[in-house]
Amino acid sequence: MNETTLQIVIYVAISLAVIGSLAVLLLKGRKTPPGTYTSTRDDDDRVASGTAGTSTDTLERPTGTADDVIVPDDLRDLDETTIGTETVPVETPAEVQGRLARLRARLIRSNNALGKGLLALLSRDNIDEDVWDEIEETLLLADLGTEPTMELVDALRARVKVAGSRSPAEVKDMLREELIKLVDPTMDRSLATDRHADRPAVVLVVGVNGVGKTTTVGKLARVLVADDKDVLLGAADTFRAAAAEQLATWGQRVGVPTVRSDVDGADPASVAYEAVKAGIDGEVDVVMIDTAGRLQNKVGLMDELGKVKRVIEKLATVDEVLLVLDATTGQNGLNQARVFAEVVNVTGIVLTKLDGTAKGGIVVAIQRSLGVPVKLVGLGEGADDLALFEAESFVDAILN
Repeated sequence: MNETTLQIVIYVAISLAVIGSLAVLLLKGRKTPPGTYTSTRDDDDRVASGTAGTSTDTLERPTGTADDVIVPDDLRDLDETTIGTETVPVETPAEVQGRLARLRARLIRSNNALGKGLLALLSRDNIDEDVWDEIEETLLLADLGTEPTMELVDALRARVKVAGSRSPAEVKDMLREELIKLVDPTMDRSLATDRHADRPAVVLVVGVNGVGKTTTVGKLARVLVADDKDVLLGAADTFRAAAAEQLATWGQRVGVPTVRSDVDGADPASVAYEAVKAGIDGEVDVVMIDTAGRLQNKVGLMDELGKVKRVIEKLATVDEVLLVLDATTGQNGLNQARVFAEVVNVTGIVLTKLDGTAKGGIVVAIQRSLGVPVKLVGLGEGADDLALFEAESFVDAILN
């Protein structure tokens, strides 16, 4: 072999080696991370079979994956967490007991016009038809609803007629008793958040965008953590920009992990499924799923929420469906409530922004319309301004 031929052979060998190395590097770069599901199929069976896998070792995911779900490695016992580049110490939320009592001052200010107005009208020496019309108007403006308003006015008419002369204290007691009957303290307002023998309790949170739904999920997580429960969040609102990041931030502040997708528009059912699966594997007490509220028509809403619920129930029963409503929306809130009640079996209402309105009667109107109790009320912008609803405390706040 002459020198020229030897040089050619060496050159070819080196070239093949370089090409081979580049090919190996390229294949490694395209390799799907462990557990990532890359198919674009979108059906319940694929999700339920568990093939919509997850990665627990990296946050870097293929950008084209529709169901790219991130499940945290550690589900509890966190001392600090990282939000972006900032390390945030885990906070201790306020105790559950006494929250409503602590926030009564805000509620008193909010509903002062309703309570004080009624007391002033009923304390008059002569209550004629004009006064009764004013009482009726006050109740209707407070969003009590037509039927409950008529019931209350009729009950008060009968009691005033029997009582004759009345002291301010008697008037207040009379009104208190009738309002408590309307708010109905007999309704079961307990949250179904106790862990089952073999699985966590599953809570689905629904509602239109703008009512503070994601924030409510975060605040409720604080309530449950304060009650010594291990909680896992599922960010199934994959359509609203930054919704998953917002929810994760709420969770991180109290050491609660969040299962989410890092791809906008990913399949919400996949996220919900993986969250419940992670909750079962991690033996947590409660899994809460935040859902999208952007849908503008009932058909789309039924398809979206129906699929999420069906997929979750491949693993576990949904124990609680909480509908978040804005107290300031009045009758429009009732219309929203009816639509959601037709789509999913709503078991409880969370009434937000109650501190920003004098229309406390919406509590009665919603319960009458749906036959579902108000279980939680949001009374402010603070992280711990969410309280379990208590009928008697609510009425007392209105009348004080």
